[in-house]
Amino acid sequence: MSIIVFPAIDLKGGNVVRLAEGDMDRATIYGDDPAAQALLFAEAGADHLHVVDLDGAFAGESVNGAAVRAIVAAFPGRVQLGGGIRTRAAIDGWLELGVARIVIGTAALEDPELVREAARDLPGRIVVAVDARDGMVATRGWAEVSELTAADLANRFVDVGVAALLFTDVGRDGMLKGCNTRATVALARKTAMPVIASGGVAGLVDIVDLARSASEGIEGVITGRALYDGRLDLADALRVARGGR
Repeated sequence: MSIIVFPAIDLKGGNVVRLAEGDMDRATIYGDDPAAQALLFAEAGADHLHVVDLDGAFAGESVNGAAVRAIVAAFPGRVQLGGGIRTRAAIDGWLELGVARIVIGTAALEDPELVREAARDLPGRIVVAVDARDGMVATRGWAEVSELTAADLANRFVDVGVAALLFTDVGRDGMLKGCNTRATVALARKTAMPVIASGGVAGLVDIVDLARSASEGIEGVITGRALYDGRLDLADALRVARGGR
């Protein structure tokens, strides 16, 4: 079986950045041309892309919209977008502009009916972000921690048309500590929805481990810092994820 590799482009102030543990004050800038970065990923063989408007996640609305539009126009594959998307108008607007799937985090906790309605109306287009810090759901750009477990949040959206769950171990994100495969698989076993792993990918071994878990319900993996720092070659990651050796 195979999984999808989603190279990540996180946007802050129009730049391509990576955060350490979701901390906006611990951002490393990797470039000032997001569309050019998207093209580099496409040239390496990527057909999926994960984009996050980090400023939008804190503001609750689009902040890096111009950069997102440029990415969508440049990238020939499917773009998955998250960060501050908390209204139906925002969901519909981005889909109309060519975004393939919308990732909803804070609103999934605070306005679950919005997510259910959108998922029913737009089957396969809505991804629920389950961001956890020490097992508890984190919201509002990971700045706040709720009293809900990852599995509790996920199971609010069973059988409504959600395309996948995006599980991020916030404590590992951007830290190159290795993906929390065990927790990701555990979540997949507790739900009927595919799960995308995120947070901490350090190298090819993480892709190998997750690909081996595809049959457990793992749809894919998001990787950012490991690619930008040269610890993971995207072409190698794609080959392994697609069942190659």
